[in-house]
Amino acid sequence: MQTTSERDVRSRFQEMDAPEALSARANYEPGPGARPRVNAHIHLPPNFSAFDTVDEAITLAADQGVSVLGASNYYDYRVYADFAEKASRRGIFPLFGIEIITLDEELVRAGVKLNDPGNPGKMYVCGKGIVHFDPLSPQASELLGVIRRKDSERMARMTARLAEVIAASGFETGLDEDVVKEQVVRRHGSPKETVYLQERHVAQAFQEALFERIPSGSRTEALTRIFGVAPKSPDDAAAVQNDLRSHLMKSGKPAYVQETFVDFDHAYRLILALGGIPCYPTLADGASPPCGFETPVESLIASMKERNLYCAELIPIRNTPDVLTHYVRAMRGAGLIITAGTEHNTRDMLPMEPTCVNGQPIPDECGDIFWEGACVVAAHQYFVMRGEPGYVDESGRLNGSIANAEQRIASFSALGAAVIKQYQLNR
Repeated sequence: MQTTSERDVRSRFQEMDAPEALSARANYEPGPGARPRVNAHIHLPPNFSAFDTVDEAITLAADQGVSVLGASNYYDYRVYADFAEKASRRGIFPLFGIEIITLDEELVRAGVKLNDPGNPGKMYVCGKGIVHFDPLSPQASELLGVIRRKDSERMARMTARLAEVIAASGFETGLDEDVVKEQVVRRHGSPKETVYLQERHVAQAFQEALFERIPSGSRTEALTRIFGVAPKSPDDAAAVQNDLRSHLMKSGKPAYVQETFVDFDHAYRLILALGGIPCYPTLADGASPPCGFETPVESLIASMKERNLYCAELIPIRNTPDVLTHYVRAMRGAGLIITAGTEHNTRDMLPMEPTCVNGQPIPDECGDIFWEGACVVAAHQYFVMRGEPGYVDESGRLNGSIANAEQRIASFSALGAAVIKQYQLNR
């Protein structure tokens, strides 16, 4: 029985062939029309997720032919060792990531929207290929501790305030932060110390409590009293959860508690302390109108490079094929690596292989670039887990052993493809 520690994850990479031997086979190609299916960004429980367990996510990925799968959780990463073990058993190569919410006060004052269309100055930042996730280094533990503390305090206050608002409408739910956490533990089997509540967790807990207390035929009247407006779908669990967030928990609403995010530099340092590649998640036409920070794409690329961000990610289900191609082509032409995923951060069970909006297929050109990006991240994980320099170093600088951007991407991508192939063969 394998243990679930980072040591076991690292040993699989350390026991692989040396870079020189892998490089001799680095011309591995999957063959025309047979590019591996890859999803570089999902959320695993205890994050709010479409999946109830890690097993469910792995099984669906395997059944749908996804052979490279990346997790990108908030707050706690101890689930990654279990994720890696179960993915490896099914011949799936695991990518390890992180997602952090930051706030740029200067951009707040300027009214500039980044990759959150509802909140100026709010910026999601991802890290790709993190390797030092359990145990955390002292630096990573300190940086992550600040984020955990800020967010936990806010969610505890918001849960209490939401309970008060609903009680004032005549419905005692008996919910507080601890009760909601226990529900997450029961639902997913996660250790309680790994559970950091998100708004969606809280909304789900209150929706379930209300449905238990209010018969179906009485819900429209009761929910109208609670929300102040009539619910569109009073018997639809997901719709009522969204109503709870929209009418009670968002900025300016009765249960809202001011968000207290860290700044970009804090998030950037944490990603590097975890051994990862800092990455900008791009909405593109996932927002209407597109966020000012992201338009035109040339301006976005310049802003990314100013922040030493050399990796971008898209969630194509938000994008039309034409706009996706426009952004991906421009970013890749500027020497950035690009990944893609689905998030699966709602209860909607989307296909595991990313698609564009309305299920339209991702253009082949973009699919090739997303595969290339995943291979670069795989090579980065391989090197850093072996104690060698990755795609970026501990300061966020690009690997200087190859000065040319195209040659660097090509070298890491080719090696990463060979890493993925050997990892899957050695399961």
